Amino acid sequence: MGNEKKFRFQGGAFLLFLLFAGLFFLLLARIVTIQATGKVEGQELAAKAAAKYSQEEVLTAERGRIVDRNGEVIAEDTLTYKLVAVVDESVTQKASDPQHVVDVEETAKKLAGYLNASEEKILEILKSGVEKDRYQVEFGSAGREISHTQMLEMKEEDIPGLLFVRDLKRLYPNGVFASHLIGYAMKEELENGETKTTGRMGLESIHNDVLTGKNGKMEFDTDKWGFLLPNNESAITPAVNGADVQLTLDKTLQNFLEDAMTGVQEEYDPTRMIAVIADPKTGEILAMSQRPTFDPNTREGLSDNWLNESIELTIEPGSPMKMFTLAAAIEEGKWDPNATYKSGTYTLLDSKIGDHNSGRGWGTISFLEGFQRSSNVSMAYLLERLGADTFMNYVDAFGFGDQTGIDLPKEASGKILNQWPINKLTTAYGQGSTVTPIQMIQAASAIANDGVMMKPYVIDQIKNSDTGKVTVKSKPQEAGQPISAETANKVKEVLASTVTSDVGSARGFALKDYTIAGKTGTAQVPKEGGGYLTGRNNYLFSFLGMAPADDPELLIYIGVQQPNVPANEYGSVPVAKIFTSVMENSLKYLNIEPENMAEAATVPMEEYTGKTVTQATEALQELGIEVEVIGNTEEIISQYPEAGNAVLKGGRVILETAGDTTLPDFTGWSKRELLAYQSLSGLALEIAGQGYAMTQSIESGQLVVGNAPVIIELVPPEIFYPAQAKAQEENPGEDQIQSEQEVLEDTGSETIVEETEVEIQTETETETQPNTEAQANIESQTDESTE
Repeated sequence: MGNEKKFRFQGGAFLLFLLFAGLFFLLLARIVTIQATGKVEGQELAAKAAAKYSQEEVLTAERGRIVDRNGEVIAEDTLTYKLVAVVDESVTQKASDPQHVVDVEETAKKLAGYLNASEEKILEILKSGVEKDRYQVEFGSAGREISHTQMLEMKEEDIPGLLFVRDLKRLYPNGVFASHLIGYAMKEELENGETKTTGRMGLESIHNDVLTGKNGKMEFDTDKWGFLLPNNESAITPAVNGADVQLTLDKTLQNFLEDAMTGVQEEYDPTRMIAVIADPKTGEILAMSQRPTFDPNTREGLSDNWLNESIELTIEPGSPMKMFTLAAAIEEGKWDPNATYKSGTYTLLDSKIGDHNSGRGWGTISFLEGFQRSSNVSMAYLLERLGADTFMNYVDAFGFGDQTGIDLPKEASGKILNQWPINKLTTAYGQGSTVTPIQMIQAASAIANDGVMMKPYVIDQIKNSDTGKVTVKSKPQEAGQPISAETANKVKEVLASTVTSDVGSARGFALKDYTIAGKTGTAQVPKEGGGYLTGRNNYLFSFLGMAPADDPELLIYIGVQQPNVPANEYGSVPVAKIFTSVMENSLKYLNIEPENMAEAATVPMEEYTGKTVTQATEALQELGIEVEVIGNTEEIISQYPEAGNAVLKGGRVILETAGDTTLPDFTGWSKRELLAYQSLSGLALEIAGQGYAMTQSIESGQLVVGNAPVIIELVPPEIFYPAQAKAQEENPGEDQIQSEQEVLEDTGSETIVEETEVEIQTETETETQPNTEAQANIESQTDESTE
């Protein structure tokens, strides 16, 4: 019995041994096989481990900056965040510390207050992630470009499951700023789900390749909880940032231009405005803008017109073209300023042209007076002396009809009409043929720069943002010499007389401290289907001017099309408001010494602190100085200016006393005086604009209580002091546009309207011209004539 039990036990143990031995050898064989092949069920184990524990972080490259000539930022990348919501509940280890979105409804409600998406849309995204068993979800464009401030605000909501991933956004800190030139860049989603910033317009698009950097990456190993494994080797491929593009633009001048154009846009609502500022000695473009325009940060205002109109739009130039006809005549020895002609009308074969006052003219006048008055007929007689073919050679020499070669794409060339004699005549005074604003700038640089024409350019240099190595460097380049230095100086003298002469058409463009040489223009606007628009405001009003007149430092073209000008103003007023403000401020910013400043009489400022207001006021008023008192007591406790400083006669002194202060009439005060008053009085003055005080939010004589702000609006000198506008009103010259009734009554004159029945167009559009001279003679008995 005992032996039998012992045998059964040994047999069971043996069977158990065989079982475990079999399992051991099976497992051993499996391990050997896995080690030999590296595969389990056909899958690479190393690949699965790498997928689970190897991590890769993208090192985002910064897009290159766009800066102005002084290194001031125009466009750059700035730090933003991308929102990610974790919806996988397995990441939460403790219920008290949730790491995933616990309540999708509540989360959607809170996020809707921050994201540019509806609560319903956010809820749909969150629910979809949960239903599809995803680890995390994103919110598309609504969840990108979140500012640092917004990110902190969202974190304060203490919403579980939210992650903020660092990202970059293209920022345009100046807002509306040469927008059609600079363009914009924005993030685009690629097929693999990644995003990439791409230039969509302007320089951002043109130089997208050099501005775009190359992302790098960092690879490393982690455990299943995401912690770095010890002694793991990380591989880093550094990011390469994009190159910086430095422009010839000057941020300050560009801001002067933008502010002035915005003011005119708000006041007159024209259909189009174009403006360019250049250095005529180098060809550098210092500012360039147009209206309508847009904010590249938001694309607000961006319409179907993506053209940079300064180079891509062709226009009929109007009377600024006369300066080049004059230059050709002087160069050829055909200009006699004292010779006379009969103004009014001129007949060429079967076509008749007239002066801009409906062909009435001004009787028999000199050629100099004719130019000053912007007489079309004077150009016709001048063309007789010069010879039409010779004139057309100069048109070509000044670069019209050809691209300037500016370093921007899609430049138009315009079309110079010369098939018929009437074409050459109307081109002489700026009708029929088409040009671009940048061609006008290039051609006028010859007049401003001693006969040497300079090629315009906007790219100063392109350089590596990391090493500073310059890869592209632009230099001033001559574009020809159509006239001599002697001729250029004579042209400038005549152009200056259009501003200073009693009969000059550009008197409203005079500056306070500098002399100006330039030419106004009033060009007709073609309409769809042929012919031209009618009505006193349906013109392209323009000015091409340079200053200082004897040695120009700046050259400006401004065009304002179809402004809503009231009946008591002329079409040139909006143009003058832009030009005078921008030119005066720009020359002073560039430290160009004023020409028209007389020696000002000054008196030394004495010490009045401790004296009575009555004593100080009597003494100062005897010296011709205005006095403004702060407070309502007699003893003076401080003063502006301080003792020892010089005060201009007619200037203002501020005396501070104790007590309550009633608000003075700030009209005419300078910004410096306002700041001094603010400092002494302690009042909260909010000063808007530049120049002189025009309006104030609280009337004079009122007692200001507490910290109530007083808003004071400043306007430029040319607006506050309307003497120049009054001078123009007394003698409007070429810019006087008659009323419809006056034109209808004037049945005795007929004028040639431009013979090309085209719209303002780009190079890709078709231009037409008359087949016969008879067809070119489009009479305008009821239309307003142009200069």
